[in-house]
Amino acid sequence: MVQDGLVPVEPVPSPWEFPPVGVAGASDVVAGGADLAPGTVLAAYRRGLFPMPDHRGSILWWSPVDRGVIDIAGYEPSRSLRRARAKFEIRVNTAFDQVIRACADPRRPGSWIDRDIIASYTELHRLGWVHSVEAWDGDELAGGLYGVAIGGLFAGESMFHHKTDGSKAAVAGTIELLNDEYAADRVFDIQWVTDHLATLGAVSIPRETYVRRVARAVDLPLPKAFR
Repeated sequence: MVQDGLVPVEPVPSPWEFPPVGVAGASDVVAGGADLAPGTVLAAYRRGLFPMPDHRGSILWWSPVDRGVIDIAGYEPSRSLRRARAKFEIRVNTAFDQVIRACADPRRPGSWIDRDIIASYTELHRLGWVHSVEAWDGDELAGGLYGVAIGGLFAGESMFHHKTDGSKAAVAGTIELLNDEYAADRVFDIQWVTDHLATLGAVSIPRETYVRRVARAVDLPLPKAFR
């Protein structure tokens, strides 16, 4: 089930200029400062960066040396992922506020999504650039994720579950939504590879490779689910 009507609106360009990611060397952090205005955030993603605050709440711009992605073309879900996916209905953009606030729950270990991040990505959602992919069990939201969609780039930001396998089903559903005639060139970015994401098929690629792939991907058409 997909909610129609979110057509991306290009925001006012950012006044900030990001340095090339190569200046970071062996660090995952490329820059600090700037703002979270829509134009700034989109400019960052188009350059292979994403914002994440430090423990003091200061904005840092990250481009991991080893970037986590899930390759869409030829993806073969594991048996456990197929079982997880089969339990739930996948919907898009029907409960965005619930999804981002569940991802921001301060009780979660390593929670980093603060009020400024919520406000920024909610505005980007309103403009048609940020989307939620949700796993539903009847009328109950079982899990989900949200991310930034620019052409053929889908940058997953965070995921959660209220029911077992809810987040796994949302990942599987996202892969299905991205798997079209442009799948070979689409980029499903998951930032870093964790042990859990590795079981779902995530792999690490060098930062330079990721940046090159993003430069091509952002010029592709959006997947139908996000138009």
